[in-house]
Amino acid sequence: MDEYYIPSGPGESEYEEKRSRFLGHLRPVETEEDARQFITEMKKKYHDARHNCWCYRIRGGAVRYSDDAEPQGTAGLPMLEILQREGIENAVCVVTRYFGGVLLGTGGLLRAYQKAAKGAVEDAGISVVRAWTRMNIVCEYSDYEKIRSELEQQDAVISDTEYGEKVTLTVLVTQGQGALVTEKLQDRTAGKCVCTEEGTVNQAIPT
Repeated sequence: MDEYYIPSGPGESEYEEKRSRFLGHLRPVETEEDARQFITEMKKKYHDARHNCWCYRIRGGAVRYSDDAEPQGTAGLPMLEILQREGIENAVCVVTRYFGGVLLGTGGLLRAYQKAAKGAVEDAGISVVRAWTRMNIVCEYSDYEKIRSELEQQDAVISDTEYGEKVTLTVLVTQGQGALVTEKLQDRTAGKCVCTEEGTVNQAIPT
């Protein structure tokens, strides 16, 4: 599978410009229905706000946005451009505006909605979804730090560690790199570690 990027979790932000408050909310979603449901929830929660603008990108599916009565092109599309710029898919963003009584102009609105969306993205964090080879690695305690150091150099991810008679690691390595990683670890431990490939998994890892 090709790798792609998603929000690591929910994200929120708040931005104020000339007494107008912009509240950004970002959520990871799997379907357009999930995105629509979240938009509805935000509109109900912030029913007293002047605008609830939104956008979403579904991998291999819909891409939608709404200015929610703001001047055309000043809210939903600029928010969507933030998701596109970051390469984020399977995400929905809603920015709520409480009007402060001062008009911001089209340029001011565009910048404000983008800042609120970008703030929510930064708060959420970004994860990459890709295919990994999962490995089970058993080593002596005396070799544990060597193993960790080598795995870091190979851009592998330790997803679980068990401490028993020996140390057992569950590790995700770049797909197709299992044999290379095994060779490197065998060299570092004089052949004392045991490495077993356990198949391929698709998993999101924070960038």
